[in-house]
Amino acid sequence: MKYKRLTALVLVIAVLFSFCSCDTLNQFFENDLDAESRIDSDDLISHFIDVGQGDSEFIELPDGKTMLIDAGTREGGNNTIRLIKKLGYRKIDYLIGTHPHSDHIGGLADVIKAFDIGTIYMPDAETQTSTYEYLLKTIKNKNKKIKKAKAGMRIISSEEFDYSADILAPVSDSYESLNNYSVVIMLRYKNRRLLYMGDAEALAEKELADNNTDLSADVVKVGHHGSNSSSSDAFVKKTGASYAVISVGKDNDYYHPHSKIVKRWKNAGASVLRTDLCGNITICTDGNAISVKCEKQEA
Repeated sequence: MKYKRLTALVLVIAVLFSFCSCDTLNQFFENDLDAESRIDSDDLISHFIDVGQGDSEFIELPDGKTMLIDAGTREGGNNTIRLIKKLGYRKIDYLIGTHPHSDHIGGLADVIKAFDIGTIYMPDAETQTSTYEYLLKTIKNKNKKIKKAKAGMRIISSEEFDYSADILAPVSDSYESLNNYSVVIMLRYKNRRLLYMGDAEALAEKELADNNTDLSADVVKVGHHGSNSSSSDAFVKKTGASYAVISVGKDNDYYHPHSKIVKRWKNAGASVLRTDLCGNITICTDGNAISVKCEKQEA
């Protein structure tokens, strides 16, 4: 199949070059692939969507199922909806709202309205904000229920395709900071692992380490947009990541990502990819080789 041949070429390139600049990588992805080819592929494809100052990751799983982690602000959620529709999907099988901050769940209500939704996971954390209340109302109107996410839960596992998705956190029942309620997900496909940290901070990272959780990963969606409240030195070293993806808005008021954190990931051997510089970031793996695409968001 044409897509398989293209994928094989890209994966060979990825093996030969551990990291290329965004512009260089774009040379190998000049033509978009049609939706049917994407859906028929048994690769795992993780899209880190440029939603400005927020988080949103859409994942095409090897068996054709899909997962969405967050959707940015309501405005950013339009980018999430646009990308999923462009890929040709009508259903999101697993939807995760990592924690009730508007830059993560603000776009979820519109996403839920736009697609057929399977299982919804959110932590046992609440806020009194209009954004959160609107999301709950939308979920109820869609006749859906929320599964309370907790460490130790398995979202999905497939022996046929040799992949699994597990919730590693939140570990504790209560936190002072909403960020530490973040649903942390480890996605494994054959010999590769992708770790999505939400906004989990150093305390949550330490809890994972104290639980002897295996944090080794090839790709890490960096916690809290590269803030210095996350990505502790011990955590970064434990992951051993080749790629550290930071979802962040250009010229944001928080000065994310912090230069110290970017340097920490680089010193640990990771290539740092940022949505404010690269736009949408796509990481594809067949379970062994990994390829990366950085693509500026269209106006």
